[in-house]
Amino acid sequence: MATGTVNVIQVNNNQGNFTAVERVWLYLGEIANAASLHKVIPISANSDLDALLGAGTSELKTQITAARQNARSTNFACYAVGVDFDVDDWKEILYSVLEKPHDLNVEAVVICHQLASKAEVEGAQVAAVECLSRFAKFLTIHAAVAGIDAATQTWSDYLAALGLLVNNVAADRVCLVPLLHGNDLGVVSGRLCDPGTSIADSPMRVVTGALVGLGAAPVDKNGDPLNSATVSTLSDARFSVAQWYTGYDGMYWADHMMLDVEGGDFQVYEYRRILDYLARRVRILAISRIADRRLNDTAKSISANQTYFARPLRQASVPVTILGVEMPPMIESPAADAISIVWSSNTDVAIAITAKPYKCPKSITLYLGLDLS
Repeated sequence: MATGTVNVIQVNNNQGNFTAVERVWLYLGEIANAASLHKVIPISANSDLDALLGAGTSELKTQITAARQNARSTNFACYAVGVDFDVDDWKEILYSVLEKPHDLNVEAVVICHQLASKAEVEGAQVAAVECLSRFAKFLTIHAAVAGIDAATQTWSDYLAALGLLVNNVAADRVCLVPLLHGNDLGVVSGRLCDPGTSIADSPMRVVTGALVGLGAAPVDKNGDPLNSATVSTLSDARFSVAQWYTGYDGMYWADHMMLDVEGGDFQVYEYRRILDYLARRVRILAISRIADRRLNDTAKSISANQTYFARPLRQASVPVTILGVEMPPMIESPAADAISIVWSSNTDVAIAITAKPYKCPKSITLYLGLDLS
C-alpha cells in the first residue's frame, strides 16, 4: 500500500440504560370533563385534577386521587383517558393509545369502571394478551368490581354474586379489586407505585405504612360491618382487598391476587411483576442479537452471551441501602445455570432464563413456652 490509512469504526455494544416503565400506570374511566374524552392526560403529583378531569366527581378522579395519596411520592406520574363505557369499547380505546402516535409505554392498566360479568373479566385478559401480541407490551389489567349494595345485599349475597365473576376464570394478567370502600382500586394501585418499596414487594407489606384515605367501612343491608372472615373469603376467591390486624392501628392490604390457575406461578402480582420487568429488558437484548454472529454455537460465544443476557438479572439482584438498612433486591443473584442457550438449527436458538425471588413471610406462627429449670 502506497499511502497510510486510518479507519475509525464505532461499535454499539448495547450497554446503555433500559427505559423504565415501572410505576407508571394508565387509568381508564368515566370522566367529568366531557371535552377531554378519549384524550391522553398526563398527571403528576401536583396536577390540578379538577382542571384536567373536570370539577365534578368521576371514576377517574376518585381512583387517581387515592393512588396519588398512597404512592407517597412527589414523583408520582400516571396517564388518564376518559372513556364513555355506555358507548365505547374500552379495549379499543386502550389499543389506540398504545399505538402511534401516542405509543404510551406503561407498566399496567387500571380500569376504574366496574366489570359486571364473567365475560367482561375474561375480556380484560384478552386485552392484556392482545397488547403483548400487537405492541410487545407486557401489561397487567387491574379492574374494579362492585362493592356491596347496602340496600339489597347481605354479605352472603355479595360473596355469591362476586363468585360468579371469577368462577372457572383463568386470567394470569388480571387483578380484580372490589370497591368495598369506594376507592379501593386507587388505594392499592398507588401503594404498588410507592417508590419506597420494590416492585418485588407485596402490598401486604405492613412496614410500608397504613393505607391513606381509604373510604368509609362498608355494611350490608342488615347493618353488619365487613369482618375479617369475609375479607379472607374474598382473598381466597382471588380478589384483592384491604385488611386489618386486631389490636394494631391502621388499615393495610392483603395480597394483590391475580386470576391465575390453581398452582400457577402468577397467583400474586409481585411474581408477575418481576418477570415482566425482566421480559421487557431481555427482549431488547435479544433484538440486538438478530443476525449477529457473535451469538453462535461455540463454547466461547455461549459463555459470553450467557453473561450478556444475564445483565437484567444482575441489575435486579443489586440491594439498596436506605438509612443504613440494606433492602433485599428483587431477586437473588443469578446462578451459573440461570441462562441456558440451546441451538436447534443453524438459525434458531432458544434461550431459557430463570429468576429466583426471595422468600417472604406472609404467615408468621410464634411459639412461646416457659423455661422453669
